[in-house]
Amino acid sequence: MTEEIDVAKLTQDLVAMPSESQRSNAEISDFLAFVLDRIGFEVERLAFFDENEQEKVTLVAKKGNGPGGLCLFSHSDTVPGGEGWEALNPRLDGGKLYGRGSCDMKGPLAATMAAAARFRADELQRPLFIAVTSDEEQGYHGARLMLKESQLFHAGWPEFGVVAEPTQMIPVYAHKGGARIQVTARGVAAHTSTDKGVSANFLIAPFLAEMAELAKRFRQDETFMNHEFDPPTNAFNLTINDFDTKPNVTAARTEAILGLRAMPNAHFDEAVQLVEECARAHNLEVETYKMGPFAVSPDAPIVQAACRAAGIARAVTVPFGTEAILYKEFMQCVVLGPGNIEQAHTIGEWIDVAELARAVDVYAQMIEELCQ
Repeated sequence: MTEEIDVAKLTQDLVAMPSESQRSNAEISDFLAFVLDRIGFEVERLAFFDENEQEKVTLVAKKGNGPGGLCLFSHSDTVPGGEGWEALNPRLDGGKLYGRGSCDMKGPLAATMAAAARFRADELQRPLFIAVTSDEEQGYHGARLMLKESQLFHAGWPEFGVVAEPTQMIPVYAHKGGARIQVTARGVAAHTSTDKGVSANFLIAPFLAEMAELAKRFRQDETFMNHEFDPPTNAFNLTINDFDTKPNVTAARTEAILGLRAMPNAHFDEAVQLVEECARAHNLEVETYKMGPFAVSPDAPIVQAACRAAGIARAVTVPFGTEAILYKEFMQCVVLGPGNIEQAHTIGEWIDVAELARAVDVYAQMIEELCQ
């Protein structure tokens, strides 16, 4: 027997369960595992405890057998609810469902499960997977654990993946990655009346001046641009922190955090290297964390299947990032989900209920094409 899941009701149930990244998502994961089991999935539970001793749970579920198949990816954690509204009290009003995570991404998650519920295992020629990760909002830790340890995946990777982040149901074939470069200057703290201090702010200042010039170059030099994206630039940014040093004390430590967004064919590694080399030339400490972009050909089979199901002529690019950056190494992926990313993380976050229902039909069509 197949089962009909009310996608709006399931979204409301999920929104009402607190699962901010700063706390455990075990409760919502247990509920999701129960629903997945009820609709015919074998469910694998992968857990770890974070630095604050909070249990974080990632689920991998499989229905059907054989090689290849399709995985629908989501995450169960959210950013904090924020003040000024009832973030965990889901509310329907004017065709919109309000609540933290309704758009990013408990609504899209519910849509993948509602679509999957329409299919029995014996109807599938190739397997259908659903994966729900933890900690997507703060470092992709759940996804990394899943890719390393999931026995269901390691027994046979799906050929195709859909990351159900909100794209207004327009297939996305590429998105930006990024780099975070931490540059540190170390001085000597002393009261300015003694004139014995060495200000870390003065030590880092020449480097900052060069970064201001580099920012102009990044906005003007086509070498570092890709016009498939809007905006086509790498969004070079700089923040500075001298740890609240008082005006009459020299700063013992100053940190500059520089960020760039990665795009294919835009010399991302060269841009990072320019920043790093400049920092080292000024005898500053440098630590870099980077992740390249996600990109697949707009003509790839998974992208074309998504376009057919969604009734969209051609896939697009977006400037924000998703876990597709990790999954691309294991399968051919597309990003496709209900909701508008501009609503994500906002006070009063909402998703259109009609678009949620449409997403269920689109995912079901993709399951038919790729798994039956």
